[in-house]
Amino acid sequence: MSEEQPVRPPRSHQEKPEKREEKEEKSWEEKWRRDPLNAAAWALILIWAGLVLLAYNLNLLDWFPWLEGWSLFFLGAGAILLLEVGIRLTLPSYRQPVLGTIIVAAVFLGIGLGELISWQCVLPGAVIVVGFYLLFSGILRRRQ
Repeated sequence: MSEEQPVRPPRSHQEKPEKREEKEEKSWEEKWRRDPLNAAAWALILIWAGLVLLAYNLNLLDWFPWLEGWSLFFLGAGAILLLEVGIRLTLPSYRQPVLGTIIVAAVFLGIGLGELISWQCVLPGAVIVVGFYLLFSGILRRRQ
């Protein structure tokens, strides 16, 4: 007489919840380990935001009546993101696509400069900068 084997569900259903959580956590950690430059840039943006808020609360920005706290924050954040782009373009170990970062930096700089300069000049200027980047990256990509 033959014994019947119990039917087992596929392995994916047998995976314990602890292992699934471990895999998710590991992938999140690996993401930040693989791109420490992005993590550092956003950490610097948070530090910059804290410094600007502290200066605003201590009335240190009153010395510059033409400069508002949010404008200063967005100018600094845009500059930090442009620094990240510069590092990515110069160091091969950190090379990744930078178009998204350039667009966010252009938007941040546009918001920051919008309070200092007329919006009618800043927004078209940001679009022109992104357009030049696309043009030059297309030309350089074809040569390689």
